[in-house]
Amino acid sequence: MNPSASGWIKKHLKSFHSGIATFENGMDDMYGSLRARGFVYGASVSTSFKEEANLLKWTEEERTKVNLFDALAFAYYDTIDNASDEDCIKTIVQFYAFINKKQSAFHIQLGKESPYEQLEKLLQKRIQTNEPLFKKNFSHLITNALLFTDVLAFDHFLLTDNNPINYARELEAVITNTIWLALKKKEEKEKYDDLLIKLFESSIHYNSKIAHKATSLDEINFKQFDYEITRRYILDLAALAVWDDNQLDKAEYTFIQDLGKVLALPEDVIAASTMFVHQFITKNKGKITYLNYSNPVKHFYTQTSGTVTKLILRNKNRLITEIIQSKDLVVLLGQSTRRDLNKKEKQIVKEQLLDICKSVPSLAIFILPGGGILLPLLTKFIPQLLPSAFNENRIDKEE
Repeated sequence: MNPSASGWIKKHLKSFHSGIATFENGMDDMYGSLRARGFVYGASVSTSFKEEANLLKWTEEERTKVNLFDALAFAYYDTIDNASDEDCIKTIVQFYAFINKKQSAFHIQLGKESPYEQLEKLLQKRIQTNEPLFKKNFSHLITNALLFTDVLAFDHFLLTDNNPINYARELEAVITNTIWLALKKKEEKEKYDDLLIKLFESSIHYNSKIAHKATSLDEINFKQFDYEITRRYILDLAALAVWDDNQLDKAEYTFIQDLGKVLALPEDVIAASTMFVHQFITKNKGKITYLNYSNPVKHFYTQTSGTVTKLILRNKNRLITEIIQSKDLVVLLGQSTRRDLNKKEKQIVKEQLLDICKSVPSLAIFILPGGGILLPLLTKFIPQLLPSAFNENRIDKEE
């Protein structure tokens, strides 16, 4: 079975049914399996069908696609009595078609294909990340780590027949706010922690923007998520986010313990969460390139800084021409090198830089989905790399 070829789902179903027959404890076993394969962490290093995957040398994208299908299909069979393959496929298509109507970022035109063909198209669209922008970097891990939100929203949809969008939006907001709090609790904070939050924000699927207002776990509404698997997922992602240099500092450890208690999870589940993420990353460093770095987010920052620098230098003359047409932008970018801009000033800089990026084709990377996380780097490096644009005497002369 080739997950990139048309008709793969129908061929895969026989193996799927053989695999799920071993899951005696239902979704609890399935979640444990998905976590062990790396799907929950956003890095599918394997599937239930290791021999086939190894023989055909499936890519990570293909493994992710198979794991996502398995998780969705298992949720259906675990919930619905007298389930059939045809009804399962149609219901998953119905779920994604509903999201398709509500989410412009996920819009995909479904034609007259069979439900199997429609689902293959939908899953392919769902697992696609901003590869041209974030190829082989840490955000790919985060983007895929949020895929399990689909599974939980689908399960909620099956159980309640309620709008899955609202549930998924709330879950995404809870996850990102929890991660934000986790990083705020670190004893030794780094500038890369803010970048990690921006990476999470660029990876959200159901929300356009999430406000970080919580100052403590008590301010996050976990009560709406009473399903233990959902709570384990929140804890596992928090453990993934605070992992740094193969260890947790005291504040991080305390936060994970407190989070587990707020989520009303058993002590053994809390302990297993931090232990398992450590074991997974240690074991699979060789398979996941960006995990070979002691600080993957720092590596991403360094990598993207180089990209932004090259783009600025390659478009030096055009950028100077565009920038000096706006005195406000020149002043604010210059002042940003000496002080922190306030919220209003940052918004002005952001809007004007985006306008410039729209007018310079080779800077279109900054206006693509997810490109917004690079704008702070653009703001930082332009004054350093294009000092002539900030020559106050030249500005005065032109006036």
